[in-house]
Amino acid sequence: MTKKNVHTVPSSGGSGWDNKVNGEVISHHHKKETAVEQGRSTARTNESEHVIHDKGGKIQEKNSYGNDPHPPKDKR
Repeated sequence: MTKKNVHTVPSSGGSGWDNKVNGEVISHHHKKETAVEQGRSTARTNESEHVIHDKGGKIQEKNSYGNDPHPPKDKR
């Protein structure tokens, strides 16, 4: 089964933020913080990764929810 990673990205229309799964917009929001909250919720439901982008489209943050096949190696 393929994981359905959620990407929170700036809207292609130029106003607001979108959450996308497999390149398809699943939700649109006026504020980034609202889009991030919804994206996190969807990623938890899908047990997948949530990738948050900045206004320029660069990856700003990644969070994994569910079984991570490559967990961090440091033992803090």
